[in-house]
Amino acid sequence: MIKGFADAVESPDLRKKVLYTLGALAIYRVGAAIPIPGINGDALQAIFNAQRGGLLSFLNIFSGGALSRFSIFSMGVMPYINASIIISLLQGAHVMPYLDRLYKEGELGRRKLNSITRYLTLGLAAFQSFGLTIAISKMPTPGNIPVVSNPSAGFYLMTVLTLTAGTVFIMWLGEQVTEFGVGNGVSLIIFAGIVERIPGGVMNMIRLVQAEEVGIVQAVLIAAAALIVIMLVVWVETAQRKIPVQYAKRVVGRKMYGGAQSYLPLKVDQSGVIAVIFAVSLLSVPMTAATFAPQSAWAQKLGEFLSQGNWIYQLLYGGLIIFFCYFYNSVSINPVDLADNMKKSGGFIPGIRPGEPTAKYIEGVLERITLGGALFVAAISILPDWLRVKFNVPFYFGGTALLIVVGVALDTMGQLEAQLIMRHYEGFLKKSKLRQRWFNVGSS
Repeated sequence: MIKGFADAVESPDLRKKVLYTLGALAIYRVGAAIPIPGINGDALQAIFNAQRGGLLSFLNIFSGGALSRFSIFSMGVMPYINASIIISLLQGAHVMPYLDRLYKEGELGRRKLNSITRYLTLGLAAFQSFGLTIAISKMPTPGNIPVVSNPSAGFYLMTVLTLTAGTVFIMWLGEQVTEFGVGNGVSLIIFAGIVERIPGGVMNMIRLVQAEEVGIVQAVLIAAAALIVIMLVVWVETAQRKIPVQYAKRVVGRKMYGGAQSYLPLKVDQSGVIAVIFAVSLLSVPMTAATFAPQSAWAQKLGEFLSQGNWIYQLLYGGLIIFFCYFYNSVSINPVDLADNMKKSGGFIPGIRPGEPTAKYIEGVLERITLGGALFVAAISILPDWLRVKFNVPFYFGGTALLIVVGVALDTMGQLEAQLIMRHYEGFLKKSKLRQRWFNVGSS
């Protein structure tokens, strides 16, 4: 890893990408620290302290603490993720034929789908920011101290416009990082928000040990559990099921091709952290609906169900993760296309007939390994509640946060390694006489 970063610094193009990514994340962190005017920070912090362990505190982790400050980036990337889920569900379920046609049109269709997702993000951001503003202004606080000093129509309008503009800016920033930086921009923004809070969680644990609220042995066991979780996440995220593929021999002219054996690699957890992010984003929708009437009986009942200690929340959260693991695989991997491409290239799986039997075999293998990966991800994501209740551990040591941090780090390092390999290959060609000969022939 250290050598990879050193090689990245030596490459001018890759160094620009890395610096661009770090600069974009720095801009995001600065915006997450700018509060909206007219908010009583102490009263707002008292609300989050009182609701620690609930879904509101859970969403605050994904916003990097911006929600507890009610900053201009309080909405984070959740509206953009919700819009992406809606478009993916409509396209995957074949509800709108227009979206299916755009998906099959290649690059041009992908751009149109991205434009539709952006417009939908704008509408969802305006709706969710309006609900969040009403909830913050009406939410009860200890001592009945008002969070908003002057809840006028001008305040609501200014806050909704600011939060919506902040979400659109983060969406644009994430797309810029994906295009001009290293890694997936949206995932890196969530990654930066979680990592920013890890040092505070470590210091909080040290203070608990010093105050003798947590024993040294207990702290060591917690650290060991976090290390084991990281190792398990790395193991599952890099695990693959390799299906052997044999290529038949064929004669083209005077040469014989084929006869080699290869593998079709299928990841155990194909979705990575996307399933977890989608599940969290979808759970924020009922929370947004409840913010329009926080004092009502149904909103308070919904808040009890969505508290992390509730078993209904646990089942719902785990079920959504498993669903999105399978849904992502159904969208990203098409066994029929794999079987057709394999048949056209003269390849076949030993013992399986080409065509439809091969597609069914690949689909069966994919369903089995996805079940194991989905159950693992769901178990790791639910682990924080058990740790918090049993050992009084800060949430920052939870499995969801560790899963996202490790998953995004592995994905970014993989893309960085691919960039390094590509540049080393280009550097080799630039020094070769064969490339110079090709260049001279082409120029003549």
